[in-house]
Amino acid sequence: MIGQRIKNYRLSKKLSLSELAERAGVAKSYLSNMERDIQTNPSIQFLEKIADALDVTVDDLLNPIQKPESSEVDPDMDPQWYELVREAMNSGISKEQFKEFLEFTQWKMNNK
Repeated sequence: MIGQRIKNYRLSKKLSLSELAERAGVAKSYLSNMERDIQTNPSIQFLEKIADALDVTVDDLLNPIQKPESSEVDPDMDPQWYELVREAMNSGISKEQFKEFLEFTQWKMNNK
């Protein structure tokens, strides 16, 4: 779980595994094992180095994005849409990239 979040943040920053390992001052092999969930119990020092290199908090790495309370979600919202947006967020796509994708898709549909 932590490894997948590290990978998502790394990819959203457009960093290779080698680049992140170098920036964080950690072994590339250890980082790779973390991302593949082979190693699942990192030290706090490792997490602090990775978080600093990714410009996120250790809490961001440890805790998944929380689903809003049911009172915060539109009751008419299709759960699959919510899940799709959550997956986009977890993959590291920025709001701007998502918006550009939607605008391009709308433009493409209008110009068929």
